[in-house]
Amino acid sequence: MTPLTPPPRSMIEHALLLIGRTHKGQPETARAAQTELAAWRDRSATHADAVRAAQQLWEATDGSALVNSVPVPRSPAPTNLTRRRVVGLLGASGLAALLAAGGGWYWQQPVYTLSLATGHSQMLERTLPDGTQLSLAARTQGSIVYYRDRREVRLVDGEIRFQVTPDAERPFSVATDWGRVRVLGTTFSVRARENGMRVAVSEGRVGVWPGRADRMLVDLAGEPAAVLQGGEAIESDGQRLGPPMAIQPDSVGAWRHGWLVFDNTPLPEALARWNDYLQRPVRLGGSAELNMLRLSGSFPLRNPQAFLAGLPDILPVRIVQIPGGAATIEMR
Repeated sequence: MTPLTPPPRSMIEHALLLIGRTHKGQPETARAAQTELAAWRDRSATHADAVRAAQQLWEATDGSALVNSVPVPRSPAPTNLTRRRVVGLLGASGLAALLAAGGGWYWQQPVYTLSLATGHSQMLERTLPDGTQLSLAARTQGSIVYYRDRREVRLVDGEIRFQVTPDAERPFSVATDWGRVRVLGTTFSVRARENGMRVAVSEGRVGVWPGRADRMLVDLAGEPAAVLQGGEAIESDGQRLGPPMAIQPDSVGAWRHGWLVFDNTPLPEALARWNDYLQRPVRLGGSAELNMLRLSGSFPLRNPQAFLAGLPDILPVRIVQIPGGAATIEMR
């Protein structure tokens, strides 16, 4: 199994350099490199991991493919060179190019993947190998891929609360169709539904970028469009971010404790979140005015009837019970 905490890149490159010298064809050079490599590998378990990773990289690298990417001295030899021959011709500068080309490939290989999915009324807790904790709300879909130099989450639909283990060598980011979030060390949640993304921070900080019109991933190399602190939330419609909003930090991921918390939430969105947990969904009537109403408050998931009974006291609506136990909300 590939270790989740890989050896530093500089160590892998050093091991790869020594491995390359053992293949240069000059007996004295090869023997000296082999001796040095063995001694270097025995220094620690991290050194041994670096040698193992470099050996995998060496075996996966096709020397003939390097001919077009590095400066090769003039030679009458055919272009389909073996790896040993290429290294012999390349010398130190060519080997450096090999490190760059192979290193790029090496750092793009996943070391851990996980699919995320919950169904109707289902909540799920996951602890990842680095100690990061995830809490999935009902009807959530996504995936996780860890690389040697970064950790990426793709949230397709639903909501996840993250408690991220800090790792300066491997940034943690979350992508949705509506934008991206880069973790700066924090506990937060991301919700992605058909009308947008909402990011809410319990503690720490996150950087947030709105999405792009072509749905391509946003480049996280630049400054984020917004930086949220604990007790703040923000929404994205895929093109732009709204203004930051103040929230109660303990409301982030409140479903884990059996509560649905709404803060000036559009009524259609509030009902959609209720329906993630109800056996008989509550429907919204045909009046366009219903879409303009907004709801605030905390409601226990275990008692949806109390929510329905109290809704006319909060909003100008009435509840129409339908035979069979379902209900519809109409304007009063």
